[in-house]
Amino acid sequence: VQLQASGGGLVQAGESLRLSCKASGRTFTGYFVGWFRQASGKEREFVAHIFWSTNSTVYADSMNGRFTISRDNAKNTVSLQMNSLKPEDTAVYYCAMKGLGDRSYAYWGQGTEVTVSS
Repeated sequence: VQLQASGGGLVQAGESLRLSCKASGRTFTGYFVGWFRQASGKEREFVAHIFWSTNSTVYADSMNGRFTISRDNAKNTVSLQMNSLKPEDTAVYYCAMKGLGDRSYAYWGQGTEVTVSS
């Protein structure tokens, strides 16, 4: 399984970005797909995840409703819509997937960089 994250870029504070995660080699059916981020010098942190089969979602409290994770069945992609971006959202964003019974995320994408200028 290979995951491809895309959509990062340089934006100004208050603007929006939409990240996408696409899997090759299998579908997301039966898997959690999560977004994580890692800022320079900091530990990786959980952003949100979606369970593909039920469309249920979980967000980190710190996202404060600015981020929305969603799926696109036709494209077999998971997106992360990020609104009202802040400089502290600057990080490399990774998508990952794990099975329903897995304790940790087994498959990771290469990351896409998001930079928010003030």
